[in-house]
Amino acid sequence: MLTPTAELVVPGRGVGAFNVITVEHAEAIVAGAEAAGQPVILQISQNAVLFHHNRLAPIAAAAREVARASSVPVALHLDHVEDMALVEQAPEHGFGSVMYDGSKLDFAANVAETRKAVEFCHAHGLWLESELGEVGGKDGAHAPGVRTDPAEAVAFVRDTGVDALAVAVGSSHAMTSRDAALDLELIGRLREAVPVPLVLHGSSGVPDGELTAAVRAGMTKINIGTALNIAFTGAVRDYLGANPKAVDPRKYVAPGRDAMAATVEHFLRVLAA
Repeated sequence: MLTPTAELVVPGRGVGAFNVITVEHAEAIVAGAEAAGQPVILQISQNAVLFHHNRLAPIAAAAREVARASSVPVALHLDHVEDMALVEQAPEHGFGSVMYDGSKLDFAANVAETRKAVEFCHAHGLWLESELGEVGGKDGAHAPGVRTDPAEAVAFVRDTGVDALAVAVGSSHAMTSRDAALDLELIGRLREAVPVPLVLHGSSGVPDGELTAAVRAGMTKINIGTALNIAFTGAVRDYLGANPKAVDPRKYVAPGRDAMAATVEHFLRVLAA
C-alpha cells in the first residue's frame, strides 16, 4: 500500500530506504519487504532520473504502482535532488517526500536553498530531508572521516525547517565492502540535540551489528543502494557464466531480482532486530 513517508519515518525504530534504478529494483524491494513483514521506502534519485533520459514520470509510475500493490506500507521518496525543477515534479507523481541535496553549497547557501525546497514541499504536503555539506572545510558530508557537528546540525534544522537530517557518522556512499565503523556516541548526541529523525546514508558499507546498534542509538531512516546492485550484478554474472548462450534477458534478470529481494529482506530483519 502506498503510504506517506512521514508515517514510516518515526524516531525509535529503523526503516529501510532502498534505491530504485529499474522497475525490477522496485519489485525486488517490495518483495523483500513483504517477506520480512516490514514497511519500506522506495527511493528514486536524481541520478536514476538522468539514467531514464531525464524523465521522472515513467520510473515514478512504475514504482508507485508496485507500491500500491504491496501488502506492506511502502513510501515513495525522491532522493538526492539538486535541481528545484525536479523537486517541483514530486507532488504530481505520488512522492511522499524529497531529499534536497545542497551539500555542495556553502552553509549559508545550503540553508537558503534548502529552505526554498522545504517551503515548496510543505505547501504540497510533502516531507523534506536534507543534509549538511562543506561546513568548516569538509569535503562533502559523507566523505570518509567526516563527522557532523551537533551544534551545526541544530542550527541547520532550525534555520531550514527540514523534517529529517542526514548526518555523517562514519559511513560513505558507494561502499562495496561492509567495514564502516559508526560513531555510536555521536549518533546518541545528535539524537539528543536534533529534533527531527536522523538519516544514515551509505549504509551498504555498514556491518549488520553496526546497523542494529545505530538504530538503537537513534538513527531512523537507513539508506541502502549499492548492496542491491552488488547482489543483482553477481546473480546476473553467475547466470551468464553458467549459460553463455543465453539471450533472453528474463532468464538472467529474474535471478538478479531475486537476489536483490533476498538482500532487502536481510537488511530489514537486521534493522528490526
